[in-house]
Amino acid sequence: MKKRKRILATLVVLFATSIAVNAQSKDSNAEFGVKGGLNFSNMYTEDVDDNNVLTSFNAGIYAKLPITNAIAIQPELLYCRKGAELVYDNLFAEGTAKFKLNYIEMPVLLKLNLTNNINIHAGPYFAYLVDAQVTNETKNGTFDFEDNYDNDDFNKFDYGLSAGVGLDFQSLGVGVRYNYGLQTVGKERQFGGTTYTLPDGKNSSLNIYLALKLN
Repeated sequence: MKKRKRILATLVVLFATSIAVNAQSKDSNAEFGVKGGLNFSNMYTEDVDDNNVLTSFNAGIYAKLPITNAIAIQPELLYCRKGAELVYDNLFAEGTAKFKLNYIEMPVLLKLNLTNNINIHAGPYFAYLVDAQVTNETKNGTFDFEDNYDNDDFNKFDYGLSAGVGLDFQSLGVGVRYNYGLQTVGKERQFGGTTYTLPDGKNSSLNIYLALKLN
């Protein structure tokens, strides 16, 4: 628990430091705000598809730090849920399993204003797994495996690439963003002398967000 607190504190300090450095500039036009929206996430192995989608949420704060009139750096600090929803139907069981992975996430985006209202943005993201919830619902209740999972079965760190497009207005912004994870979600496990990884996929999520400017 102490290690988790230190990591979360480090992310907050990095975010706050980047804001403070820009805000102290005499010519700073830094923008600060809150944002939130929906996540449509799944886990992929080789190719990303639209199967096993889990609908969830994202929420947090952001800072827009201008470099020029058209270019800015935008760090964000978000709480978001990723994962997947798997519907299975085979000879042994029928039901729905959900992997709900709650992260503290920090994207660092380069934002390019194409017009006064339209922007594109892209950059890396870094995330820390706060909590993992695995649920399973079967019709007969005989195929229960959620008790076999806990937080230690998942990699604590996730990272990847983000890219999106947004519309900015006077005090509001809306947009859509795609996050492509590069870290396998599950850790290696051993059973009967065999090593395997479950879940062996990486995070993939589509975000729809609403941003509110506070200054």
